[in-house]
Amino acid sequence: MSNNEQSARQASSITEDAAPFQLRAASLTLLTLKLVNPDDPDFFPRLATMLSLAPGFYRNAPIVLDLSGTGVRPPVDLAAFCARLAELGINPVGVQRANAAWERAAVAAGLPSFPTGRTTEAQPISKEPAKAASGGTRIIAEPVRSGRQVYAHKGDLIVLGPVSHGAELLADGHIHVYGPLRGRALAGMSGDKGARIFCRALEAELVAVAGLYMVNEQLEPALLGKPAQVWFDGEAMVQQGL
Repeated sequence: MSNNEQSARQASSITEDAAPFQLRAASLTLLTLKLVNPDDPDFFPRLATMLSLAPGFYRNAPIVLDLSGTGVRPPVDLAAFCARLAELGINPVGVQRANAAWERAAVAAGLPSFPTGRTTEAQPISKEPAKAASGGTRIIAEPVRSGRQVYAHKGDLIVLGPVSHGAELLADGHIHVYGPLRGRALAGMSGDKGARIFCRALEAELVAVAGLYMVNEQLEPALLGKPAQVWFDGEAMVQQGL
């Protein structure tokens, strides 16, 4: 009997009940952080500001570093860079879209390479004003596209169009979306546990109220693509059709 045949027979004799482990494929939701200029002195202060907007969501989050935007820029010390990210409360677990030089740096830092797939990026803060001048309800009449972040300071956020994958809505009060909600919606940012999220079609990557969040895989299948509301009842997140 060949070694391969013997190994196959041994493997087949291990039943799922008897084995001390189970190896299975899984679909996980991971954030990606796209690096454009990691040497920029403003990189970590701006990232810290963005993370502070949703501490419950980003705290201890596993994150993949997207290196496609670094171009021919020489790699930074990725081990030291990841240590600084960890100080902000996020945990780099790998890289993707790296050129040869960055891949070598990643291997040296102990970061595996992830395949390219559908991702939810932790984007730099949009250049548009993060807060309405005097607070209160904020109305967005156009679609909110991927990579854009909109924040309603001390009030509700109303979006009259669709919200794309990779877009992010934040409000200290309620969030209303009169179209498909496919990105992220975080209501009650200042701690208001009575805030709610309303949408015409629930397809969100993530919804959160007062720091408690739920990802797409946790949404009720019966509500996907339908009018719904989400709120926090004091113990758990609640989803309900409209």
